[in-house]
Amino acid sequence: MEENRIQRSNDGTKISDIVAFWIFGLCNNYGYVVMLTAANDILNSNNMNKENLIDDRNCTFVSTGAILLADIIPAFIIKLLSPFLPYHTTSRIFLSCLTSIFSFILVATASSRWIVILGVTATSFSSGLGEPTFLYHSTYYDKNTISSWSSGTGAAGVVGALSYSILRQMGLNSYNTLILMILIPLVELSVYMKVLSSPVAISNDNSGDHIINDNNNENSPLIRRESNLSNTVLTFAEKCALFPMLLVYILPLSLVYFFEYYINQGLFELIVFENISLTKEQQYYWFQVTYQIGVFIARSSVNFIKIKQTWILAIIQGVIAIFFTFEAIYLFLPSIWIVMSIILVEGFHGGLVYVNTFYRINQEVMPALKTYAMNIVALSDSFGIILAGFFAIIAHNFICSL
Repeated sequence: MEENRIQRSNDGTKISDIVAFWIFGLCNNYGYVVMLTAANDILNSNNMNKENLIDDRNCTFVSTGAILLADIIPAFIIKLLSPFLPYHTTSRIFLSCLTSIFSFILVATASSRWIVILGVTATSFSSGLGEPTFLYHSTYYDKNTISSWSSGTGAAGVVGALSYSILRQMGLNSYNTLILMILIPLVELSVYMKVLSSPVAISNDNSGDHIINDNNNENSPLIRRESNLSNTVLTFAEKCALFPMLLVYILPLSLVYFFEYYINQGLFELIVFENISLTKEQQYYWFQVTYQIGVFIARSSVNFIKIKQTWILAIIQGVIAIFFTFEAIYLFLPSIWIVMSIILVEGFHGGLVYVNTFYRINQEVMPALKTYAMNIVALSDSFGIILAGFFAIIAHNFICSL
């Protein structure tokens, strides 16, 4: 496994480790959120949106779904490869932080849209490399590091969207705003090197007679009494055989993320209220902030709200997506506050599914398989977001053509 750091006696739960994983979640997802919040600014820079403007709806044929795809496809690819790459945690985290710094500099100083897209792609690579790395690394610490990490990723949404929105509304240009944000990956690196304690070696069960801890949920589809797994180093064939048993986690998470990012990057910019104090761009910023507040509250709630039937939340999110599609077409809601209330619920559902999915894996899957399960299920949200990016562009362009 890694690493000389994975050899330390158990000191019990350490508050510093819990705090460290919260900061990791915040820092790892911060750049990703900033790029999505800044999507309108990015598209409107360098004359990217000067063509095909629809005057009566004030929308363009280049959706923020395009930024979403640049912000998620590299993350999906690196998450896909992650289970099959060496787990050198320190090297991965250093690479993730350096790439994040590089991405902020690129986007801040970009002179063309292709450099902007390259910078967004670098952000995606950074967060995509960091997420499975920290999820894997959390299995060497107290179980509460999962909820702490999830809460931190939720906080990244609020802090990222809010900080960008406030700084821009205060009058800072996009260059100064993005350059300031280089501090975030530097904080992440410092906490990893100076605050996080050395992890505790896991006592792996090599008997191969079960896949999950029986005392948690005897009806879980992951129980296999006659498993043929011979050791904790899974072969490619064994990994492929285990994949269908993870679908109970994968499908609801993918669907929820598909629905919410279809809404956020395909419809938000089309829902505009006239004659209020906020401009169109500011309304978009604050829609994103409201969504991220809902995510943060939910991702911090796993110690109070535990949900096994996450597919129910996927259905509700689908209904919300249909509702927002009609709102984007007909603009029938009388107040922006109604829209923001529903967005808050949307974000809350997304956060609930995320944190409960990974909490269940941490509780149900046996230690020998947690690394693989965490990495594979971490692909789920990215897969749903990629599909959402394509559908968001299609839906946005269709509504603009009405």
